[in-house]
Amino acid sequence: MAEHPPLLDTSQILTSDISLLSAPIVSADGTQQVILVQVNPGEAFTIRREDGQFQCITGPAQVPMMSPNGSVPPIYVPPGYAPQVIEDNGVRRVVVVPQAPEFHPGGHTVIHRSPHPPLPGFIPVPTMMPPPPRHMYSPVTGAGDMATQYMPQYQSSQVYGDVDAHSTHGRSNFRDERSSKTYERLQKKLKDRQGTQKDKMSSPPSSPQKCPSPIGEHNGLIKGQNAGGVNTGLAKNKSGKGKGGAQMDTEIEEKDEETKAFEALLSNIVKPVASDIQARTVILTWSPPSSFINGETDETPIPELYGYEIFISSTGKDGKYKSVYVGEETSVTLNDLRPATEYHAKIQAEYNCIKGTPSETESFTTLSCEPDIPNPPRIANRTKNSLTLQWKGKGNGEFCQCYTGSQKQFKITKLSPAMGCKFRLSAKNEYGTSGFSEEVLYYTSGCAPSMPASPVLAKAGVTWLSLQWRKPSGTPSDEGIAYILEMEDETSGYGFKPKYDGEDLTYTVKNLRRSTKYKFKVIAYNSEGKSNPSEIVEFTTCPDKPGVPIKPSVKGKIHSHSFKITWDPPKDNGGASISKYIVEMAEGSNGNKWDMIYSGATREHLCDRLSPGCFYRLRVYCISDGGQSAVSETLLVQTPAVPPGPCLPPRLQGRPKAKEIQLRWGPPVVDGGSPITCYSVEMSSVEKDEPKEIYQGSEIECTVSNLLPGKTYSFRLHAANKMGFGPFSEKCDITTAPGPPDQCKPPQVTCRSATCAQVNWEVPLSNGTDVTEYRLEWGGVEGSMQICYSGPNLSYELKGLLPATTYYCRVQALSIVGAGPFSEVVACVTPPSVPAVVTCLQEISDEDIENPNYSPSTCLAINWEKPCDHGSEILAYSIDFGDKQPLTVGKVTSYILDNLQPDTTYRIRIQALNSLGAGPFSHVIKLKTKPLPPEPPRLECVAFSHQNLKLKWGEGTPKLLSPDSIQYHLQMEDKNGRFVSLYRGPCHTYKVQRLNESTSYKFYIQACNEAGEGPLSQEYVFTTTKSIPAALKAPKIEKVNDHSCEMTWECLQPMKGDPVIYSLQVMVGKDSEFKQIYKGPDTSFRYSSLQVNCEYRFRVCAIRQCQDPAGHQDLVGPYSTTVFFISQRTEPPAGASKDSVQSTRTRRALSDEQCAAVILVLFAFFSILIAFIIQYFVIK
Repeated sequence: MAEHPPLLDTSQILTSDISLLSAPIVSADGTQQVILVQVNPGEAFTIRREDGQFQCITGPAQVPMMSPNGSVPPIYVPPGYAPQVIEDNGVRRVVVVPQAPEFHPGGHTVIHRSPHPPLPGFIPVPTMMPPPPRHMYSPVTGAGDMATQYMPQYQSSQVYGDVDAHSTHGRSNFRDERSSKTYERLQKKLKDRQGTQKDKMSSPPSSPQKCPSPIGEHNGLIKGQNAGGVNTGLAKNKSGKGKGGAQMDTEIEEKDEETKAFEALLSNIVKPVASDIQARTVILTWSPPSSFINGETDETPIPELYGYEIFISSTGKDGKYKSVYVGEETSVTLNDLRPATEYHAKIQAEYNCIKGTPSETESFTTLSCEPDIPNPPRIANRTKNSLTLQWKGKGNGEFCQCYTGSQKQFKITKLSPAMGCKFRLSAKNEYGTSGFSEEVLYYTSGCAPSMPASPVLAKAGVTWLSLQWRKPSGTPSDEGIAYILEMEDETSGYGFKPKYDGEDLTYTVKNLRRSTKYKFKVIAYNSEGKSNPSEIVEFTTCPDKPGVPIKPSVKGKIHSHSFKITWDPPKDNGGASISKYIVEMAEGSNGNKWDMIYSGATREHLCDRLSPGCFYRLRVYCISDGGQSAVSETLLVQTPAVPPGPCLPPRLQGRPKAKEIQLRWGPPVVDGGSPITCYSVEMSSVEKDEPKEIYQGSEIECTVSNLLPGKTYSFRLHAANKMGFGPFSEKCDITTAPGPPDQCKPPQVTCRSATCAQVNWEVPLSNGTDVTEYRLEWGGVEGSMQICYSGPNLSYELKGLLPATTYYCRVQALSIVGAGPFSEVVACVTPPSVPAVVTCLQEISDEDIENPNYSPSTCLAINWEKPCDHGSEILAYSIDFGDKQPLTVGKVTSYILDNLQPDTTYRIRIQALNSLGAGPFSHVIKLKTKPLPPEPPRLECVAFSHQNLKLKWGEGTPKLLSPDSIQYHLQMEDKNGRFVSLYRGPCHTYKVQRLNESTSYKFYIQACNEAGEGPLSQEYVFTTTKSIPAALKAPKIEKVNDHSCEMTWECLQPMKGDPVIYSLQVMVGKDSEFKQIYKGPDTSFRYSSLQVNCEYRFRVCAIRQCQDPAGHQDLVGPYSTTVFFISQRTEPPAGASKDSVQSTRTRRALSDEQCAAVILVLFAFFSILIAFIIQYFVIK
């Protein structure tokens, strides 16, 4: 081995930092192999044997370990070392090599805790093991990369259990996976550039710095520095094949220029800066690599994100470094550091699995603090009245106990024997006192226990005995005492043998023989010794239940009501004599209801009181002191059948009828053990005792017919099975019921009047009983007659019939027995009569009357429906409408009453007449004539123009809500001489528009009310006036010179032969009135009295000169809009013309017609908008 650790101290091995590494390596064939563990001089190897004892082997030695499956046994190694397996000529050898130091912040003592027990099967060869020494040492094994390659699959349990668990060190496996992928990608790129094809599996990494192992980085090794041990492990970890240092140098030289440039960039990183240094934490910060190298800027593209790895060492700058952080941040907080310790930190940059060289070292020292919580004290020695405690201190070497002192052990005296005490420990230094350790409980030594009492039997079984005992008297309750229970079996001849050794006060001894005596005694012991055995007691196991008896059998002949059975005892009585036998019986071949019929010591029994022809199942079991046996096999026995027993007398089913009866009976109580196959019923009359068979069959009911009503008969029956008929039953006397009456003869019908008829009938044959009631059915249709009479009488009078109508009837007789059949149906016809009452008398509305002479003021129109004539044709109708004599009319259904008084109410009724007389009057209706129509009013013309005439008539306002309001009808004669309706309504005025000028028109008017339209008025003639000329447009002004201007205006045509002249007016300056400057037929005028810089307003109108016979008349039309003009002195250029004159024109105001048109357009627009809003938002 390259390095040998010093021999471990005794106190150090108990609590020193020990890491558990188990590296199971399964051989190729998986069979049992021997693995040699090499122990160098100065080393110690401790193993645990099968009995739980430890054995220590000191070096130099080779310890053979037998492995049943070829895997390496679990080994405890101190920190800084790792096991390495070397295979030499098929023999595996485990050696120990130094490893990168594990980082344990805070100086805590840690041991890897295993969740699994030690692996069985690693059994050292006993001949190779020297006697175990007092102290236990741990062997050291392993190489640099063993922690990464051989990860523990199974961990063994630790030597001392009360320690903290600590995870394995080193970088995680995902770094090696990423490095391998990057290596393959760079290797493929290198092969493409070189144009060579190499085996990828046999190619080593191109550079240790691309994907270096954590161990090589921690130790700070580069090419040429201890590369022999480190590179060997690295090559195995990555490619699985060992490679030499020369081959590694060749691969480094083959790196491409791009990789070298990235390595140079990543190597240009400054050391980290330590800040906020505490006792157990520190903050490290750093900057990304700089592209400024050796005074020049590198052209290599700078990545946006780097990876960083922090290494720290607590053994000096040249000591072994441990990786504590891998990530992309530029600052990290290190926790769990050891207080008062000098650390050295450096950083390494990485990008895309390419790493640069580590930076320079940053050194810092953590602050001091109070010590850690010590481990609980352990007992070094104890006596009956004292305890000696010992503990292990940590930190700077200063220790303390439950009192102020620095010793590592203390003796507590003046204690009682077997006394328990609890202890806890804390440490103190110049920075403070630690917390207390876990509590421990220790006892002082005692004396051997006294003789216990004999065990007592708690419960006994067939193969077991449950015993219990008490603690010896005078024993403290908290003292741990164990007990040994010994048993002697006299049949074995070996004496007392221990059956139980433990602290429980009860125990059940099993696997004993039944009904056997055993002897027991108990011995108590503790750490001081054993007590004397208790007194010997004897207990006997219980006997077992007996075996199953033999199946019972029949002894002798089987009778119909009894038979005898016998059985044999069981072959095994269970160790005790049989005390009694139990016989159980169940009826039926499949019956499960078992009844006990015998209990006793004899082995036979007479089964009696049985039913013939029945199946019986029998079984037997026995009882002894050991319990009850199982039941035997079942014996099935059937008794012979006999003829059935007597039946009960037949009984009447329902009520007896006049000529037949229904009989019903049940099966016999005793069927004789065979099913009933037939029944026989016999009948005899009371007068003649001559039985006659009336029925034979398997049914239990029959119907006896052809009997006489009211006669008594006797009936009896007997049943039969396969053995024959049984005895007859007792007789049963039954009397037939009387019958209903016979059919009545047809009834006789006599019509006394048109609405009344008399029906008579005779008494029918009663069939032994008196008729109690008759039912008479009457109806107008033969198939739907209703009962109109029910009673004992032989006649009935029907009233309220319709005249001249056919009726049908029939009669039926009833008695207490029932109803007889109906008689034959008889038809009759009632005589004719006066007509029926008139219905639906009502008034005819005015709109439905087409008679031109009809006047609602003096006439009333009525109609009605034709009533039934009751067999005689209706000849006339009589109308009664007041105090006058009734009015007779012909065969009509409507009539107009005339010559009545206006506005008068009449009570009207009507009756029909035929040859037999007058029918009844109808209901009365009240009708009222309307008042006379009003007279026409006087018509007047209150306003007129050349196109309109406003007419007025009558006085007052229209009554819209009054039903008696008068309506007016205005008519005008057109050019063809016809009257045209202009207005119909309650108003008193009307304006006639769109008329011709100077034209006469004729008008008529009449008044209307609910009585009708009144007469037309006299003829009224009204004439329209002549129209005035229309308004002219504004005149046009053209400036002639500074003192004159010319005005022109539009020309109008003559109006119906009347000439048209024009009038021009002007208003000068600030004058308030216009002055006429021209009047004549011309359409232009030159005005020459202009003044310079003066305002002028001009307007023009047309004048119609009417030539009437009465005289000359001028009709002046409206003036045009005013034109504004200012006269100015101007010196126009050569091209000056009309434009300068037109510039002086003022704005023209809108005329009245234009304003009206604009208002109309706006009103129409808003109306359409409002209608759209209502349609969209309200209606929808």
